[in-house]
Amino acid sequence: MVTYFEASLQTLSVHNIGNSSQQELYALSDHSVQFKDEVISQLLKQYFLAPFEKVNEVYHLMHFSGDLELNELYSFTTDIFANSDHFHEISQQIAKCLYSVSSHPKIKSGELYVAYFEQVQLEGELLDAIGVFKSENKETYLKVYPEKGGFEITYEENAININKLDKGCLIFNTEKENGYKVVVIDNSTRGQDAAVYWKDEFLQLRIRNDSFNQTSNTLSVYKNFVTQKLDDDFDMTKADKIDLLNRSMKYFKEKDTFDMDEFAGEVIGNPQAIESFKSYKKQYEDEFETPIADTFEIAANAVKKQLRVYKSVLKLDRNFHIYIHGNKELIEKGFDDEKHLNYYKVYFKEEA
Repeated sequence: MVTYFEASLQTLSVHNIGNSSQQELYALSDHSVQFKDEVISQLLKQYFLAPFEKVNEVYHLMHFSGDLELNELYSFTTDIFANSDHFHEISQQIAKCLYSVSSHPKIKSGELYVAYFEQVQLEGELLDAIGVFKSENKETYLKVYPEKGGFEITYEENAININKLDKGCLIFNTEKENGYKVVVIDNSTRGQDAAVYWKDEFLQLRIRNDSFNQTSNTLSVYKNFVTQKLDDDFDMTKADKIDLLNRSMKYFKEKDTFDMDEFAGEVIGNPQAIESFKSYKKQYEDEFETPIADTFEIAANAVKKQLRVYKSVLKLDRNFHIYIHGNKELIEKGFDDEKHLNYYKVYFKEEA
């Protein structure tokens, strides 16, 4: 999605952001960073941009009122793209904005980096981009070097691992009227309340409703429908549910285009279940204000991502796991009256 082999880091400003609920302050630098050599610039590009090579979701900046101008990041970004002469001063305003939403007790203090890049490629287009990044986690590194016929070992505390970006976003200078194209990273491992501040409170994002998002949402909604809703209307075994999930994944792997009626007929089959799924899908669309089209191009990378959370394992107490990948007619469930235990009977031609 994002490539940066042609990108150049033009300007970088660094500030420190504390947690206001912990009586920590923010510290603003007086000027942008002056790069001492090209090596530093290349390392920073790797630290800031490399994590986005595996990001597929594209977002837009938004504001809950519907007025984009009320999103502070949108206004700051627009000012920089219009005239980068005031880049550092605007970076200070971005730092203050982040500090104002850094009030949850579990939010860590850290450095904020605001960067201006040229020639970053997104979806095949070379664009200027503003990067906003935050480092929260520090590590200790050992340094080994030759000294007087032997070796010496020293260490560096509170150092940053350039292969682990904690938080970041790239705002691309395109589709301004929609809130620009934005890609984001948030590797929070803390509670949900602390995690949402980056995407929801600071950036204020809405995901772009493209083929990747449509594919992901449909697979996710269908998975939840099978695992959480079907039991309300039908008597189904776990093996039946796994079969329905396997059939849906097979459909998405083999087809280029999703068609709701075709999917419902080939995968679900039962008319009552089909209506129940359509109703469940409609509830999702209304609740999250995210429409899912009845027809769209299937994004293979979204299918691959969803495959990780589609489980085809039947877990029996703590003794056995049965992996179901094919014909569910080859597995039968029963109950042994003498042992008072459930059982599964599995048919097969030969052992692998």
